Amino acid sequence: MNGAQIGFIIWALVGVVIISLGIIDMFSKKPVGFWANVESVKVKDVKRYNHATGILFIVYGIVFVLLGIPLLDGQNSPYIIISIVGVMLETIIFMAVYSLVIEKKYGAKQQ
Repeated sequence: MNGAQIGFIIWALVGVVIISLGIIDMFSKKPVGFWANVESVKVKDVKRYNHATGILFIVYGIVFVLLGIPLLDGQNSPYIIISIVGVMLETIIFMAVYSLVIEKKYGAKQQ
């Protein structure tokens, strides 16, 4: 096993952890937190909110693993830029989907 394969395995394990968090979120009884060190939003339907957030994490993890495929090309591969830029774009899209779709759809109206 060479270094490129080991690097991809580590990358994929991080993706699996993210997918696992999504699965745990889907079955949580309390509203799950999205942002670090911030209390979760008040939600109207905890079950659907957690399901939507869990699906978001699962999709993020799968795309994250797929973006690691260029690591298999070896050290000094120009294709690693796909992984770097891809994860940055994926993260921005991930945050936008949460803020613009999930939080607005399931968030309780603040008075």
